[in-house]
Amino acid sequence: MQPAESEELVDRIRDTLRTIVDPEMGSNIVDLGLIYDIAVQEGGLVRVTMTTTIKGCPATAFLKEAVQNCVWYVPGVEYAEVRLTYEPPWTPEMMH
Repeated sequence: MQPAESEELVDRIRDTLRTIVDPEMGSNIVDLGLIYDIAVQEGGLVRVTMTTTIKGCPATAFLKEAVQNCVWYVPGVEYAEVRLTYEPPWTPEMMH
């Protein structure tokens, strides 16, 4: 996959992830700054690194599963892996 194709795929993934709304915050997870990284590798392997607003968030499992399902359905994605991290911890300043 060429760099331009990877960038385009990342943009499509990011746009798709905007459809996921954090149930506690009422805003989409991209604009909240919960998506830390979207990495595309050869063969359509996509790794999304994300966080939640707080450790132990009751919506963690829901959000992680929603991200994985959303990414799977983006054309060009063959496999989606979602990694949860709390480094750095999320702060309201991360919102876009």
